[in-house]
Amino acid sequence: MSSFAGQADARGGPGSAVGPFASASRVRSLGDGTFTAELANSWTVGGKPHGGFLLALLARAAVAAAGSASPMADPLAVSAQFLRAPEVGPVLLRTDVRKSGRQATVVGVHLEQRGQSCVEGVVTTGRLPRERAVWSDLPNQPAEPPGNAVDLASLPMASVFRLTAGCDVRLDPNGAGFLHGHTGDPPRLRLWVRPRGEQVDPMFALVAGDISMPVTFNLGRFGWSPTVQLTALLRSRPAPGWLRVQVDCRAVHGAWFDADATVVDATGRLVCQTRQLALSAKA
Repeated sequence: MSSFAGQADARGGPGSAVGPFASASRVRSLGDGTFTAELANSWTVGGKPHGGFLLALLARAAVAAAGSASPMADPLAVSAQFLRAPEVGPVLLRTDVRKSGRQATVVGVHLEQRGQSCVEGVVTTGRLPRERAVWSDLPNQPAEPPGNAVDLASLPMASVFRLTAGCDVRLDPNGAGFLHGHTGDPPRLRLWVRPRGEQVDPMFALVAGDISMPVTFNLGRFGWSPTVQLTALLRSRPAPGWLRVQVDCRAVHGAWFDADATVVDATGRLVCQTRQLALSAKA
């Protein structure tokens, strides 16, 4: 998307290298609380923009809007309702600062395309803690993908899961029975992810929280699984390296299922938690 002369870029983090993710998720201010962005084909799944990527756009616009009212530099929570899937191409993000406080600022963000509202979100911004957690209970997952981890870019699904162009995603084959054509494993998957050409940051952690293919693949339910509602909690700023992701499901009722993702950085620090409600294809 061509830049607008005289308008500021809101990139969500100063001094970081501009790789595929930072470039694609850039939002540009129009100066009145609205922003433009370009949804790229390389950040889609099945031709539709990735849900975690859309969360990152909401967060970038909200952080920029909050910055005009208070120095709250980090997203703390992002909650979104997916009304309709936008198409690849330009979008408009409208922001509304609903509360400006010393500890937290709350910003409403609507993502629109061709006059229709596609995603409605609320973003809480503030300062991510720098100290380590005094207590945590996190999945026991290696800091780096093991030698037998599956590079998603090498699978036929990469033609549908286009994110592999902008990020390196590895899947633990243990417990991922669908890779071998059988079902019956619990709907739980473990992955590792990092962006190509840049370091991880809180915005990319939002992508990581939705990076997994549907856990219902292990139940033989393949096909498009649209997200209806997705909420992410950012807990700390990630250290450089791989982000490890474990995704669990509590129940599958009819076509509805939930997915809870826990994102941990290379040092073992909790970075992001997400929970979503989605629709699955029938087995």
